[in-house]
Amino acid sequence: MAREQYQRLTEPMFYLLLSVVEENHGYAMMQDIQMLSHNRVKVGNGTMYNLLERFLKDGIIELTRLEARKKYYKITSKGLDLLKEERLCLKRQIEDSKFLGE
Repeated sequence: MAREQYQRLTEPMFYLLLSVVEENHGYAMMQDIQMLSHNRVKVGNGTMYNLLERFLKDGIIELTRLEARKKYYKITSKGLDLLKEERLCLKRQIEDSKFLGE
């Protein structure tokens, strides 16, 4: 199962998967990651393409089409499950730390 291999997602992994919930291509993904993270997370070309290759190999995302020199990707159901699991883990961490106050 995906969760066993990906015990926890790094921020770049998390935001990359968020950026391909809808079909997307590389340059737009980098912009979306910055927008979704409010400029906290910036993913360089090397990191992004390494993650894309790894996610493709593991069935987390799929290549949907090639247009000119752009490759378009979209999250798979396996990837969406992984993303939802990570979101649930993050929510639990927030709940577990409520005693600290805001």
